[in-house]
Amino acid sequence: MAEGWAKALKGGELIAYSAGIEPKGLDKYAVKAMAEAGVDISQQYSKTFTEFQDITFDYVITVCGHAHENCPVFPGKAKIVHFGFEDPPFLARNSKTDEEKMGHYRSVRDEIKAFIETLPNSLPAQ
Repeated sequence: MAEGWAKALKGGELIAYSAGIEPKGLDKYAVKAMAEAGVDISQQYSKTFTEFQDITFDYVITVCGHAHENCPVFPGKAKIVHFGFEDPPFLARNSKTDEEKMGHYRSVRDEIKAFIETLPNSLPAQ
């Protein structure tokens, strides 16, 4: 969701990439939550950081605790910054209905949007 928001809201200012420690596939509830907000992420796919090893980053932003704790070393001057969000699948794990599950995704979606809107000003100086 963060990559989708970054491209939709800050595409002219930032170049956003999204990757995880382990590929998990595209979450259908995340796709639905973003579509409700007018952002199509259906063509995104689950990537690992190894796909981006040849790119020099200014910042690497982790958005979940697991990624923050296991963030690899990136070459160059990349500044690692953590802005944590709760994991929607974890929050929704005990949901009884799809609508209840979607509530968790919508909440995190909106938190991520609010964070992306602060970029790049909220990033620490390089």
